[in-house]
Amino acid sequence: MSDFYQGGVITTMHNLVDRPVHQLEDELCRFNKTRPLTLVLPCLYSELEGPAMGPILETLRELPYLHQIIIGLDRADEAQYRAARDFFSALPQQHRVIWNDGPRMQAINQRLSAENLAPKELGKGCNVWYSMGYLLSTGTGGAVGLHDCDIVTYDRALPARLLYPVAHPAFNYQFCKGYYSRIANGALNGRVCRLLVTPLLRTLKTVFGPLDYLEYMDSFRYALAGEFSMRLDVVTDLRIPSDWGLEIGVLSEMYRNYSTNRICQADIADVYDHKHQQLSPQDATQGLSKMSIDIIKALYRKLATTGVVFTNEHFRSIKATYFRIALDFIETYANDATMNGLKVDIHAEEKAVEMFAQNIVRAGKHFLDHPMETPFIPSWNRVASAIDGILPDIRQAVDEDHTQYA
Repeated sequence: MSDFYQGGVITTMHNLVDRPVHQLEDELCRFNKTRPLTLVLPCLYSELEGPAMGPILETLRELPYLHQIIIGLDRADEAQYRAARDFFSALPQQHRVIWNDGPRMQAINQRLSAENLAPKELGKGCNVWYSMGYLLSTGTGGAVGLHDCDIVTYDRALPARLLYPVAHPAFNYQFCKGYYSRIANGALNGRVCRLLVTPLLRTLKTVFGPLDYLEYMDSFRYALAGEFSMRLDVVTDLRIPSDWGLEIGVLSEMYRNYSTNRICQADIADVYDHKHQQLSPQDATQGLSKMSIDIIKALYRKLATTGVVFTNEHFRSIKATYFRIALDFIETYANDATMNGLKVDIHAEEKAVEMFAQNIVRAGKHFLDHPMETPFIPSWNRVASAIDGILPDIRQAVDEDHTQYA
């Protein structure tokens, strides 16, 4: 149970009294009549065979307020697509599985590539982008929520609390970011957010001053949460990164497009645990090493658009300042964990900080060496303007897959 403190420049929706979830759901059922609610699930086929997706499916079956569910399926052959269709057929809500690797969606991707409008990199961002394109093609949906498919502590309060702020007709929020404490199995998790994102934001404020963008980003309690919701009109102009910078990129886009009083964050879970990535300190293309580089690049790119100029000397200063601040955070979190009877491996925490410090410079070198890089996938507004009829074609492709492989 969290406190009521409002920090930063965006509104925080706390879980103050553990309100019964059925009360939230009753209201969401009313909201759904005038603002249809959609849930997007970007997933790998392998996640359907993991420990999380079965319980998630059983929970989703019981939710009465969802108008439709869209499943973006990656890394699946034909047999696996058929298996995924069977798996999700248990859902009573209207739903579609988007076979991103299938011939029809690949043909769509080739058409977009010919116009330099397709995602440059496969991954969650690409999956989410196509799922949002399909959502727009249906012409329905007043608000949409999205969450990961590897949450092993999932319960029905999570989607309800995530969607409520953007579904409520009296609220003016266009976007809601979920947050939670990363505590599971007696341990304090969330290393990348605790030991990279927050210390790096504080570092950038030290080096470049208290910029409005940095104050905004530092207002989020869990900037890397994979759970967020938005009203439908946000989707058309949203430019999504295709790499691990998705969450930072989406927050940056919301900052660009909307006033901070239209953005909020909501406490959506008391306990949250999911699949953990390996640190991979020896391989910058894998695990938390690649994730951290993509996140750092996303922050650099956004700061550059605000007029911040980077040089190699800046990156060395950022690295040194970050290292000192991050080490202080290790002690802070260790003490907090100890008081709460939680485990923290200080040696492992320091190894992570050392790797993140190195990646601050690696990301900076990549940023300077690739000044013409365009990491964002174009907005659907631009794509629909460039290729007439592309949204109906996406819907047709998904629906024909659904019919042919029934």
